[in-house]
Amino acid sequence: MAEPDEEKRAFRLGWSAWRRAHQAVAKRCKKASRGAKRALRRESTLEDRIGPHATTLSPEEAPLTDAEWKLVKPLIPQRPPAGRRYNDHRTVLGGILWVGRTGSSWREMPEEFGKWQTAYRRYELWVKQGLWQRILRALGEEGLPGPATKEH
Repeated sequence: MAEPDEEKRAFRLGWSAWRRAHQAVAKRCKKASRGAKRALRRESTLEDRIGPHATTLSPEEAPLTDAEWKLVKPLIPQRPPAGRRYNDHRTVLGGILWVGRTGSSWREMPEEFGKWQTAYRRYELWVKQGLWQRILRALGEEGLPGPATKEH
C-alpha cells in the first residue's frame, strides 16, 4: 500500500503535466486566432471596415475663417480654471464645425484639426456650459444640428 504522501505527489505530478499540456494548447489556439484576425485586418481596406465616406465638404472648404474667428474668440474662455493649458481653440473649433458641417463622424475628422477626442471633449464641455449655442448664434449657424454626440 502506497503512503498518503506518495499518493499526493503522484496526483500533483499528473495534474501538473495535464495543466502544462492544456496551457500549451490554449496558447497555440490564441496565437493562431490573433494571426487570423491580423490577416483579415490587412486584407480589408478602411472603406470596407467603416463604409463609404459621408463627407460632402473637403477639409479645405470647411475651416474657420478669420472673420468667423473674430466673432467667436471673445466668447471662448482663454485660460482653463486649473491644470494644463487648452489646445488652440481655433483649431479645435474648426474641427468641431467640420464635423457638424459635413455630417461626418468624429473619427473621420482630418488630423489638421488635431485629435478627434480633444474636439469631442471640448464640444461636450461647451454644450454643457451653454457656450455651443452662443457660438452657433455668433456664427449665424443656429440651424446647424451640431455633431453627433453618441458616435465615437
